[in-house]
Amino acid sequence: MQASSPTASTVDYAQLRQQQRTLAAQVELTDVLTGLPTHIAGIDSGFEDSGRTTLSAAVLLDGSTLQPLESALARLPTALPYIPGLLSFRELPAALQALAQLPHAPQLVMVDGHGIAHPRGLGIAAHLGVLTGLPSIGIGKSRLVGDYDEPGPAQGDHSPLLFKGKQVGWVLRSKPRCKPLFVSPGHLVSVEACLPLVLQCLRGYRLPEPTRLADRLASKR
Repeated sequence: MQASSPTASTVDYAQLRQQQRTLAAQVELTDVLTGLPTHIAGIDSGFEDSGRTTLSAAVLLDGSTLQPLESALARLPTALPYIPGLLSFRELPAALQALAQLPHAPQLVMVDGHGIAHPRGLGIAAHLGVLTGLPSIGIGKSRLVGDYDEPGPAQGDHSPLLFKGKQVGWVLRSKPRCKPLFVSPGHLVSVEACLPLVLQCLRGYRLPEPTRLADRLASKR
């Protein structure tokens, strides 16, 4: 299923926000995984041509070794300008295309961005999960919503991320002396399970391996 990609000149922002609310009602936070699966994908996006082109990278990893198996890139005209809270409509068309180009379907997708830690409960990881039916987790580099206590300084230290009186994710110190990450479930993963799944993917860097490798590819590093 493809994400809608309205152009900047014709977009109805109120309609997109309503679409987010409708899709957010389809998010399921029940666990279908018991641990890291055989195939994990990482997704990240960047922009080229002064933002006119969206570049999305998808990397497929072996779940037991976290070694990359395959990767794919997709470039599409950027659908929207940057609007806080509507990031998924800007990045998701290219991200879905990159994901579809992988030779094997992943059983878990980790996305650079947010899951349910979003004003309307539908960050890009949740949006992707609902559209594809795949379990998904969002790993954000900065906070979009919520309140939290600063986690401790050691790798693995964490604290709950709360929004409107409800826990929507975790604030994770993934590497000492680095800013924390904001981990939230996207779809078919619970708030409780998303953190240990991400912890298992840390390899000494700030980002977990799936999104680190996708970030490197999307950024041409």
